[in-house]
Amino acid sequence: MPDLSSYTSETIDLLLNRVSVRKYADKPVTQIMVDAILEAAFRAPTSSNIQAYSVVVVRDHDTLQKLSAVTGGQKHVANTPVFLAFCADLTRIQAAMKMNGGSIEANSLETGLVASIDATLVGMSASLVAESLGLKGLMIGAVRNNASETAKILNLPKQVFCAFGMCLGWPAEEPPQKPRMTQAAMVHHEQYGNHENGQTPDALLNTYDQDLSAHYISINKPTTTDSWTHDIAKKFSPEPRANLRKELKDQGFDFS
Repeated sequence: MPDLSSYTSETIDLLLNRVSVRKYADKPVTQIMVDAILEAAFRAPTSSNIQAYSVVVVRDHDTLQKLSAVTGGQKHVANTPVFLAFCADLTRIQAAMKMNGGSIEANSLETGLVASIDATLVGMSASLVAESLGLKGLMIGAVRNNASETAKILNLPKQVFCAFGMCLGWPAEEPPQKPRMTQAAMVHHEQYGNHENGQTPDALLNTYDQDLSAHYISINKPTTTDSWTHDIAKKFSPEPRANLRKELKDQGFDFS
C-alpha cells in the first residue's frame, strides 16, 4: 500500500483513530452540545432533499433500561449519558403528499431504502461531529432485535422505525483500536473482482483472520486462528432478526 502520510487533515485523523467506547465518564453532555451536533449532522446529504429522518434524544433512566433490554442487555445502553435514536421517517413525506391529494401508504422498497440511508448519513455525521468535540459514540444496531418493541419504547408512530442508535458520552476509557481489513480487500479497480496485485478474496480474508486473531490475543480475548471468518459464519447462521421484515412492515415500511 502506498504511503498516505502526506495526505492528512483533522477529519482524516479523527476517522483513522476512531474506536468504539463503551464506558463513559460521569460528566454531563449538555443539551446545547447535542443540539450543536445534530444541527451540523442535519447538513448530511439527503436524497432529493427528502430529509426522511428523525432523531429521538433519550436521557431518561427508565427508557434507557428498556432499550438496554431490547439490545440484549448491553450495559452501555443503560448507562450512557445520552442515547440518540436515528429513525427512518416517512411521516413528513406523507404529510406533503396528503396536502397535495396523495398518499405514501403503499410505499416501495426504494422509499424505505432512501429513508434508511438518509438516517444513516445523519448518524455517521453526528458521530464524526461528536468526536471532533472530544465525545465518543457507539453505534447500536441491536435496537432492531425487536423493532416493534423499540418503536413502543420510543412512541414511534407508523411510518417511522429506529434504524440504529448511538450511545454518546465523554470517554472514561478507550480500548485499543481493532484492525480493519486492508483496502485491497474492499477496493476493486474498474470492475468488481480486480483487487490490488491480483490478490484473491480468500487470501485477503486469511490475512485479516490472522490480524484480528493477533489483536484479540493481545487484549486477552478468546479467539480462534480463523477469527473473523469463524465469527461471521457463526453470526449469520441461523439468520439473525428473522422477524424484522414483518416488524418493519407493521411500522409502515414494505421491504418485501
